[in-house]
Amino acid sequence: MRGKGVFLKKTIKIGTRGSQLALWQANWVKSELEKKDAGFVVEIIKIKTTGDKILDVPLAKVGGKGLFVKEIEEALLRGDIDMAVHSMKDVPTDLPKELHLSAITEREDPRDALISKDKRPFNELPERAKIGTSSLRRQAQLLHIRPDFRIQQLRGNLDTRIRKLTTEDLDAIIVAAAGVRRMGWADKITEYLSIDDSLPAIGQGALGIECRIDDKEINNLLEPFNHLETSICVKAERAFLKKLEGGCQVPIAAYGIIKDKNISLTGLVAGIDGVEMHKEKIEGKLEDAEKIGIELAEKLLSRGADRILKEVYGRI
Repeated sequence: MRGKGVFLKKTIKIGTRGSQLALWQANWVKSELEKKDAGFVVEIIKIKTTGDKILDVPLAKVGGKGLFVKEIEEALLRGDIDMAVHSMKDVPTDLPKELHLSAITEREDPRDALISKDKRPFNELPERAKIGTSSLRRQAQLLHIRPDFRIQQLRGNLDTRIRKLTTEDLDAIIVAAAGVRRMGWADKITEYLSIDDSLPAIGQGALGIECRIDDKEINNLLEPFNHLETSICVKAERAFLKKLEGGCQVPIAAYGIIKDKNISLTGLVAGIDGVEMHKEKIEGKLEDAEKIGIELAEKLLSRGADRILKEVYGRI
């Protein structure tokens, strides 16, 4: 930045996936930046990621780490774009050393949402109901409650997955509520699953804005996007995930909330079939958020989660 409100960059390029939801997220950042009226133009650059290209294989089988961000990060490193907007739950815990998450935005609704045929609520789904989801995390928790469910792998963008409820004759699908709400489709949601029944993915509901560490101008510009409470909670969740060496497609979940100036973090590791599940909650000071994430992971590992993870990694 040179002088008050004068930017060296005349065009700011935002990298994003090309799905409707990803474009909504990037365009929201674009519109917020344009409100600054600081003499620059904001451009959206669509980038196709590995996760967008491979649609006929379950995500867990093609490797869950970085599937939806790798090509975007490469564009950042080349200088083709100035920042990238991601769903936080897609962002690996290890980033290239030149990049960082400059901002983590305020969370939308973090819960999972049920969209069912004929608007049937969860407790009225029929015996052996066919449920679509792309997430082993959701699969494990669903089967823990209802072992009779038949889980069908569900790939594609959000609109495609919602359409498959009808085209693939499913009884219901489970998706992140945040994306449905951002797209203005909340009326399609039959029921929000409770955090107790379906613990969210790490970072679910928040957006992460990634940029080059040494780009002071962009970092200054992104500072107002960072939501302190969400950022603290997501950092605790990501520390938990990193300690478990987990990707986004294994049965691991965590959710942090701030209450009474402390952070409360709940974490879960489960077998794919939902039979064995380890779940714990711990609390601590906000400044110790990442230490709390690590401590929670160690507690679960000591109680048998390590055995579950070895088995899961052996299968995928």
